This record gives sequence, structure tokens and C-alpha cells, in this order.
Amino acid sequence: MRQAQTFHISDLAREFGITPRTIRFWEDQGLLFPQREGQTRVFSRRDRTRLKLALRGKRLGLSLAEIKEMIEMYDTARDESSQLLKFLDLLAERRAAFERQREDIAAVLDEIAGFEAQCRELLAREAAAGGAAPIFDAARLTLT
Repeated sequence: MRQAQTFHISDLAREFGITPRTIRFWEDQGLLFPQREGQTRVFSRRDRTRLKLALRGKRLGLSLAEIKEMIEMYDTARDESSQLLKFLDLLAERRAAFERQREDIAAVLDEIAGFEAQCRELLAREAAAGGAAPIFDAARLTLT
């Protein structure tokens, strides 16, 4: 770190466990506004907070537009309650999307378990019949 109030790109990359390229991406997207000292980027505490918010939004699965909106709320909101209500709405949307994904994943896992059971059953039948290892025929498996 340069001073208590500024950070080099390597400082932020190390702190957040990301690459300098990732930080430059967020800068290219207009979310970070580092000052320049020659060729060196110098980030403010505000940039650090904006980067933290962007990474948090990414982890939540927010789109770039939603991340920008969240950061703009941080920058411009004078009324914290309206900012929090908007963020709660955004979180509710993400929660609903993740719940749908969880249901989809559960359905696929159930289907995989069904295929596994059918394969084991076919193997057991072949073994009981004294046959050699069965030739795999996907048509013998049924969708549930």
C-alpha cells in the first residue's frame, strides 16, 4: 500500500484474491476510476469499496447492469432506507433464481440416480444370467 488512503492494483488484487486483469476489467466497465502516477494506477478507498461491491455482486450472480445499478445506489443514495429496500428487491430476485436453479439441479440429480439404478439393475441381471459384461445399449434405459 502506498498510503492509508490509496492502493496500487497489486494491493487490491492480493487483498481480494483476484488478478490485476480483473481489476482492469472493472475499470474498463466504468466502475473504478483510479488516478495515474505516470503509468501506475492509484486507487482510492472509494475505488476499493466499489471493487468490493462489484465482486460481491458478481458472487451473487448479478449482471453487469445490476452491479452498476447497485454501485450507483451506493454512490448517490442520500436515503439509506430506499437504498436498502432496492437492494432487498434485488436480493429477492436472485434468491428466486437460485431456488429455481436448485429445483432444476435436484430434478437432474434424480434423473441421474434413476439411470444409475437402471444400469446397476441391468448389470445385476447380466451377472445373474452368467453372461459376460453387457454391451451398453442406451435405448434400454428409460426416462423417468
